Amino acid sequence: MLYLWVKTFHLLFIISWFAGLFYLPRIFVNLAMEQEPAAVQRLLLMARKLYRFMTILAVPALILGLTLWLGFGVGRGPGSGWMHAKLTCVILLIGYHHACGSLLKKFEAGQNQRSHVWFRWFNEVPVIMMLIVLIMVVVKPF
Repeated sequence: MLYLWVKTFHLLFIISWFAGLFYLPRIFVNLAMEQEPAAVQRLLLMARKLYRFMTILAVPALILGLTLWLGFGVGRGPGSGWMHAKLTCVILLIGYHHACGSLLKKFEAGQNQRSHVWFRWFNEVPVIMMLIVLIMVVVKPF
């Protein structure tokens, strides 16, 4: 029964974290296009609050995921190549999360050099990563 509770809350925090990973780059798209100083400040405030909140959500998501893996043995043993692929994606997503923080700092310092088009493409990364993770966890292809 404890396993199901841990899994439920892991999924809840993952979904919540991904909401931030999807939305923060959309704010960056708007920041890259915006010229009005008041609007830029409002978008920066939104981005800062969202980044802080999604960081808080990522921590229990990762802890609960480690609990499932190391504590309950999910993805351990023979035939668990899918878990290695999933963990690689998780590490890349943590890097993406930190990259968002770095980009936010550049926006705050007025040093963004990237276009709104670049941020639109950057926004697709977590979608692709989520698809790969879902395939690994549900289909377990290897």
